[in-house]
Amino acid sequence: MSTVAKKGNAVKETDETVNLTADPATRVGQVDWPAVVEEVNAYGCALTSQILSPAECKRISELYDEAEHFRSTIDMARYRFGSGQYRYFKRPFPELVANLREAFYPRLLPIARDWAEKLGKPAPWPDTLDEWLTICHAAGQNKPTPILLRYHENDWNALHRDLYGELVFPLQVVIGLDEPGVDHTGGEFLLVEQRPRAQSRGTSTLLKQGHGLVFTTRDRPVESTRGWSASPVRHGISTVRSGIRHTLGLVFHDAA
Repeated sequence: MSTVAKKGNAVKETDETVNLTADPATRVGQVDWPAVVEEVNAYGCALTSQILSPAECKRISELYDEAEHFRSTIDMARYRFGSGQYRYFKRPFPELVANLREAFYPRLLPIARDWAEKLGKPAPWPDTLDEWLTICHAAGQNKPTPILLRYHENDWNALHRDLYGELVFPLQVVIGLDEPGVDHTGGEFLLVEQRPRAQSRGTSTLLKQGHGLVFTTRDRPVESTRGWSASPVRHGISTVRSGIRHTLGLVFHDAA
């Protein structure tokens, strides 16, 4: 990721080149992580450079119609979550999905530990994703949480947090699988932060095809004259005005 600017509470990104023929761990490693850390500390979310090719995005989004890859399907309107649908992958995950989750975890881990230290909270996350998921499973959180989401025209997602149990990893990633303005219009990613002793702040992000967005799962540290406070954060999706929008969601704790 290269220089990132903010205008009107929207994340704007200028691309840096990532080798899209490399393995996922290498691609994720080529992201400008100091810039991501700066952005996510300032705003609660940060775009990455492109990490998936259009062909890979298409391959993942087409999995949506292959029911054998998923453990459950959620109709958002039924649960008053908004309008649209998403499906939770079951194990074993498609190789690219599994590799992306493995690749992002160690890059996000230093941020997670830094936030815990600032807030004076435990940092229970070990060095590898496998070790962390073993802890989740021992606590009864053993349902896999990678998500494939599909929104049609007029679909949207209410503000929420993906917690799933007592054990929570404080950051997650969503990857755009369609091209805004071509495959769909609308459907911006929304993040709303409840600032301590202040009005809530909103951020809107247009997620381009193959690009990731790192964002806050539950809360993040915000500095004030009284020290660090936990600022609660929720996320959602604005109404899709036309077309179809697919995204891949990577959550780093499993569900009860």
